[in-house]
Amino acid sequence: MKKKVLYLHGFASAGSSGTAVQMRSHLYPMGASVLSPDIPVSPLEAMGMLRKMVEEERPDLIVATSMGALYAEQLYGTPRLLVNPSFHMARLLMLRGMGRQEFRNKRADGARDFKVDRPLIAEFQQVEKQSFGHIDAAEKGRVYGLFGLQDKKVNCQPDFKKHYGKDNLILFQGEHYLNGQVLGTVVMPLVEKLLFGE
Repeated sequence: MKKKVLYLHGFASAGSSGTAVQMRSHLYPMGASVLSPDIPVSPLEAMGMLRKMVEEERPDLIVATSMGALYAEQLYGTPRLLVNPSFHMARLLMLRGMGRQEFRNKRADGARDFKVDRPLIAEFQQVEKQSFGHIDAAEKGRVYGLFGLQDKKVNCQPDFKKHYGKDNLILFQGEHYLNGQVLGTVVMPLVEKLLFGE
């Protein structure tokens, strides 16, 4: 049966990101598909859409970066790879993200920008309150945290260690945004292992 990966992009990005494209081209010849939706700007809409998508599509693995990993952490029951997770989006945006933001990648609906305001930040706060809510031994085994040692934007290693422990915590040489080398040498080997075994 064909394996299925759900990729969740980071803030101000889109399902068309280079990471999704590279994952798709890497995994397709192995018999795996990659779903990569545009995540709604609204965190509450995003969680609703993603929960429904996981229920309907039943992915074998979720790979998520930055903001996407905030959402993925709460999609309990499915193996998840959280790459440079940003569990505190509300605080981050309050400090340096208010106002008009441009999308870094092409969105399916053609949207080019969006606004970060207090209601949006309040939604992030609401979603963040649900983080780490249903963790048991099985969940700890399902979730991997990958952290770039040169990530200057976000450092949520302490949160991950506190809730998931150190067993599935992986450090790599890299920054916040993934590049082809990190994807190829760090992320994809783990994706292959989780999808297809040793």
